[in-house]
Amino acid sequence: MISILRKVPLTLSSPVYKIMESSNMVGGSQRLLNLARQLRLYKPSPPPSDDYDDLEERRIEEAAGKVVSQVGFAESATSVSIIAGEVSLPGGKQEEGDKDDADTATREANEEIGLDPSLVNVVTVLEPFLSKHLLRVVPVIGILSDKKAFEPAPNADEVDAVFDAPLEMFIKDENRRSEEREWMGQKYLIHFFDYEMENKKYLIWGLTAGILIRAASVVFQQPPAFLEQKPNFKVPRGVDKDTIMP
Repeated sequence: MISILRKVPLTLSSPVYKIMESSNMVGGSQRLLNLARQLRLYKPSPPPSDDYDDLEERRIEEAAGKVVSQVGFAESATSVSIIAGEVSLPGGKQEEGDKDDADTATREANEEIGLDPSLVNVVTVLEPFLSKHLLRVVPVIGILSDKKAFEPAPNADEVDAVFDAPLEMFIKDENRRSEEREWMGQKYLIHFFDYEMENKKYLIWGLTAGILIRAASVVFQQPPAFLEQKPNFKVPRGVDKDTIMP
C-alpha cells in the first residue's frame, strides 16, 4: 500500500518500502518470511557507466548528502507520500551519523511519518534511480514487523497525508498512461497511474512510479504488463550542474 503526502523537494526525497504485515501474525508469517528470503537474494544491476557514478557522487557532495529512499510493503501493498502536492515516497539526504543507506532511509521515514526504525527489518536495496535533477536515489526495501504497532504521525512541515495503495497495480496495465520523453539522445517513458481511495484521487507518476514499478516487479517476480522503457543514461562529465531532465 502507498502512504504519505509530503511537501519537501523531490530531489531531497527517496523512496521507502515497508511490508505492512506482522511477521508474527497468523497466516501471514510464512509468506513474509518467504518474501524476505527472496528479497535478500536480489542483486541490483550495476550503473550504466563510471562517468555516471562520478557525476552522481559529485552531485551528492555538492548537495551536502546523498539521496536515499525507503520502500515499504504491507501484504502486497506499499506506502507513498505527497511532496509539494505530488505523491512521493519517504526518504531524503544522508546525514552525518548515518551508517549506511538503510540508516538514512529508516531515519527519514521516522522523521516524516513517525515510523519507528525498530519496527523495520531492512532486507535489500534496489539499483539507484536518477532524479530529474541528476541526483542518485537509492530505494531501500524493508519489512514492517508489526503493522498494528505503526501509527502514522506525519510531519506537518513535510507531509500532507498518508495513504495506502496496492503494490500490484504498478505492474498492471490499468488506470495507467505514459508519455515519451527524450534526453541526451535517448528516448524513455514517464508513467502515470491514477488511483482513488476514500473518494480521493491521486496521481502517482515520474520517479515515484518508476521506483514502484521496479519494486513490484521484484516482489511479484514478473515484469510489468506494459512497455517500461526505463532511461539508461550515460551522463557526460561536462553536463551543467543545474541541468534538469525533461
